[in-house]
Amino acid sequence: MKSVSFRKDLVGVQDELLRFAYKLTTDREEANDLLQETSLKALDNEDKYMPDTNFKGWMYTIMRNIFINNYRKVVRDQTFVDRTDNLYHLNLPQDTGFESTEKAYDLKEMHRVVNSLPKEYRVPFAMHVSGFKYREIAEKLNLPLGTIKSRIFFTRQKLQEELKDFR
Repeated sequence: MKSVSFRKDLVGVQDELLRFAYKLTTDREEANDLLQETSLKALDNEDKYMPDTNFKGWMYTIMRNIFINNYRKVVRDQTFVDRTDNLYHLNLPQDTGFESTEKAYDLKEMHRVVNSLPKEYRVPFAMHVSGFKYREIAEKLNLPLGTIKSRIFFTRQKLQEELKDFR
């Protein structure tokens, strides 16, 4: 009987947990993955749940801990440790950005090419470069996903064609 009540409570908090997962991840797919992982962990540890305690709080704690562990894993995986004898990689000259006039000119040229495109190509490309996902762009512009992808692809091709002399 305990198992039926546990599963009923688990189903009852799914919507709230999904909202919490979305706040943590800011991405729908990642939020759904986090919710699924949290639910599985809760089911695996059902025997550790103490009846008559705050079930929702227990679930939120599981979700938060999974999110933190996943975040730490991503950071750990992206950390580069230079194990060469003379720290070769750390001592390489660092490119600090737009110090040379050639790089600044390349950027100006890129802006010129993109701004010369029709608005239906320029806007999706600008949104994509700003960090929007294809799906988000399609939703905001009320266009099919395939149309957005092809317009961004076309803009990239146009940039490559126009800037081939700057490579």
